[in-house]
Amino acid sequence: MAEKFDLIVIGTGTAARVAAMRCRAAGWTVAVIDCRPFGGTCALRGCDPKKMLVGGALAFDHARRLDGKGIAPDGLHINWPELIAFKRGFTDLVPGRHEHSYAEKGIAAFHGQARFTGRNSIEVEGTALEAPHILIASGAKPVTLGIPGEEHLITNEEFLALEALPQRIVMVGGGYIAAEFSHIATRAGARVTVLQRGERMLTNFEPELVGWLMEKFRAVGINVRTGTTVEGIEKTGTGYRVNVSSGGQAATVETDLIVHAAGRAPALDALDPEAAGVAVKDGRLQLNEYLQSVSNPAVYAAGDAAQAGPPLTPVSSHDAKAVVANLLEGNRHKPDYRGVPSVAFTIPPIAAVGLSEAAARQKGLRFRVQTQKASDWFTARQTAEPVYGFKVMVEDGSERVLGAHLVGPHADEVINLFALAIRHRLTAEALKSTMFAYPTGASDIGYML
Repeated sequence: MAEKFDLIVIGTGTAARVAAMRCRAAGWTVAVIDCRPFGGTCALRGCDPKKMLVGGALAFDHARRLDGKGIAPDGLHINWPELIAFKRGFTDLVPGRHEHSYAEKGIAAFHGQARFTGRNSIEVEGTALEAPHILIASGAKPVTLGIPGEEHLITNEEFLALEALPQRIVMVGGGYIAAEFSHIATRAGARVTVLQRGERMLTNFEPELVGWLMEKFRAVGINVRTGTTVEGIEKTGTGYRVNVSSGGQAATVETDLIVHAAGRAPALDALDPEAAGVAVKDGRLQLNEYLQSVSNPAVYAAGDAAQAGPPLTPVSSHDAKAVVANLLEGNRHKPDYRGVPSVAFTIPPIAAVGLSEAAARQKGLRFRVQTQKASDWFTARQTAEPVYGFKVMVEDGSERVLGAHLVGPHADEVINLFALAIRHRLTAEALKSTMFAYPTGASDIGYML
């Protein structure tokens, strides 16, 4: 006999937790399922633990930049085991707290791999569950690269759990993970090589700003090799040999560790969605505008599993709120991804919100562009950080901010003010007339417009 619920949630990350808690508060019976420790990617394997490591690397870098400016960083170094222990002081507590909160709210929790057995039914570790509504919030997994020796790659999760840091590290890919982890590892004493198939890293950000940021990559010794394809990986007596090709020429890179940083895809295969009549195309769920399966109306998706919006934690929460509203009130709520800021936590960080210049021109919009490398501004000089710059687009006539792109100190915080402006249609004049605390990163905004 199957256990029956009003809602079954697959996953326990941000989207899953928001949906489970809100539906339970509305009086529904709810079950959550996860084959991993409860807490999801952001809290356990992504944003939060990464930011804790970035904090250590940033403190180290700041002290180094102030060498000869009042700080004597003699003997300064990152103690990697202690930094990892600091990170674990947060992550190790998360699963227990989540389990306790579910139990406290009367949400049934199941450990194991969920697998669809019908349109409204799921099996987990031999236990049958049924519900008129099912939410897939199972997150994402590294994409399969299809290269010989792929099994030697470690994931972002494994990197964040390393008890010791090898001397030589290769990052395969050129996105967020490669950029952020290379900055952390280099500050901790590793020699990092980034192998990126494309012609530049961080393609979600404006090329000028990425170019300025690459100056910092070079300054700290990160070896970025763009236009380079990984052909295979071999185990050697002392580590690994990465076979690559670039410009028609073959080469090898010797390393102690190889990190998969070449993208992620929805974690769907183990769920057997076809058994529930849930349509999947090219590895993605086929959803309507309400985040509902187009082929099985009992099933919704949110967050990285849905891939409807940017793969960011706030988007997961936003998706879940939309799904819950649709479950409780009927399909009337569509996710709204206007003004979602994105940050790569390099040192310094790079951030973006709204349209890129290329996207704005493609839409035929008329706008002015303010862009400048501002290494001589106080914000940069006060932190002894020469990489600082911006690009902001403002629409002609309406004076709406169309897009904002920042790199440098405080970019990860200041971008939120531009996000507020874009989402709530504030004008450039409204931002310029705001009196921000001085001297802060935000006080530069008026000069960027």
